[in-house]
Amino acid sequence: MLPIVTEEHTSLAFAEIFQDVHGWRKKMIHYIKDENPEINSAIIEAANNTDLDPKAVALGAYMTYILIEMAAKDDAGVNFDIEE
Repeated sequence: MLPIVTEEHTSLAFAEIFQDVHGWRKKMIHYIKDENPEINSAIIEAANNTDLDPKAVALGAYMTYILIEMAAKDDAGVNFDIEE
Protein backbone atom coordinates (compact mmCIF):
# COMPACT_ATOMS: atom_id res chain seq x y z
CA MET A 1 0.00 0.00 0.00
CA LEU A 2 1.28 3.44 -0.88
CA PRO A 3 1.63 6.08 1.82
CA ILE A 4 -0.90 8.91 1.98
CA VAL A 5 0.23 12.11 0.30
CA THR A 6 -1.09 15.05 2.30
CA GLU A 7 -1.85 18.63 1.39
CA GLU A 8 1.24 19.61 3.38
CA HIS A 9 3.38 17.35 1.19
CA THR A 10 2.02 18.90 -1.99
CA SER A 11 2.41 22.43 -0.65
CA LEU A 12 6.04 21.82 0.31
CA ALA A 13 6.88 20.10 -2.96
CA PHE A 14 5.13 22.66 -5.15
CA ALA A 15 6.78 25.56 -3.33
CA GLU A 16 10.17 24.14 -4.33
CA ILE A 17 9.23 22.86 -7.78
CA PHE A 18 7.57 26.00 -9.08
CA GLN A 19 10.44 28.28 -8.09
CA ASP A 20 12.40 26.86 -11.05
CA VAL A 21 10.57 24.04 -12.84
CA HIS A 22 13.31 23.36 -15.39
CA GLY A 23 16.08 23.37 -12.79
CA TRP A 24 14.09 21.16 -10.43
CA ARG A 25 13.35 18.64 -13.19
CA LYS A 26 17.05 18.46 -14.09
CA LYS A 27 17.96 18.01 -10.42
CA MET A 28 15.43 15.19 -10.14
CA ILE A 29 16.88 13.42 -13.18
CA HIS A 30 20.19 13.09 -11.32
CA TYR A 31 18.57 12.38 -7.95
CA ILE A 32 16.38 9.54 -9.19
CA LYS A 33 19.17 8.21 -11.42
CA ASP A 34 21.18 7.68 -8.22
CA GLU A 35 18.28 6.63 -5.96
CA ASN A 36 16.41 4.35 -8.33
CA PRO A 37 17.85 4.03 -11.84
CA GLU A 38 15.11 1.64 -12.99
CA ILE A 39 12.42 4.20 -12.19
CA ASN A 40 14.42 6.90 -13.96
CA SER A 41 14.74 4.71 -17.06
CA ALA A 42 11.01 3.98 -17.01
CA ILE A 43 10.17 7.69 -16.73
CA ILE A 44 12.46 8.56 -19.64
CA GLU A 45 11.06 5.67 -21.72
CA ALA A 46 7.48 6.77 -21.03
CA ALA A 47 8.31 10.39 -21.81
CA ASN A 48 9.88 9.46 -25.13
CA ASN A 49 7.10 7.10 -26.24
CA THR A 50 4.14 9.43 -26.17
CA ASP A 51 2.75 12.22 -28.31
CA LEU A 52 2.79 14.45 -25.23
CA ASP A 53 5.59 16.85 -24.34
CA PRO A 54 8.36 14.59 -22.93
CA LYS A 55 9.48 17.22 -20.41
CA ALA A 56 5.94 17.57 -19.08
CA VAL A 57 5.52 13.80 -18.80
CA ALA A 58 8.83 13.53 -16.92
CA LEU A 59 7.93 16.46 -14.63
CA GLY A 60 4.65 14.78 -13.66
CA ALA A 61 6.39 11.50 -12.98
CA TYR A 62 9.14 13.14 -10.91
CA MET A 63 6.56 15.13 -8.94
CA THR A 64 4.63 11.94 -8.21
CA TYR A 65 7.82 10.13 -7.18
CA ILE A 66 8.89 12.86 -4.79
CA LEU A 67 5.41 13.18 -3.25
CA ILE A 68 5.27 9.45 -2.56
CA GLU A 69 8.81 9.56 -1.18
CA MET A 70 7.91 12.45 1.12
CA ALA A 71 4.84 10.61 2.41
CA ALA A 72 6.80 7.39 2.94
CA LYS A 73 9.52 9.18 4.88
CA ASP A 74 6.93 10.92 7.05
CA ASP A 75 5.33 7.54 7.75
CA ALA A 76 8.75 6.25 8.79
CA GLY A 77 9.43 9.35 10.91
CA VAL A 78 12.24 10.60 8.67
CA ASN A 79 12.58 14.20 7.47
CA PHE A 80 12.51 14.75 3.70
CA ASP A 81 15.32 16.62 1.98
CA ILE A 82 16.72 16.11 -1.53
CA GLU A 83 19.11 19.04 -1.25
CA GLU A 84 22.72 18.04 -1.61
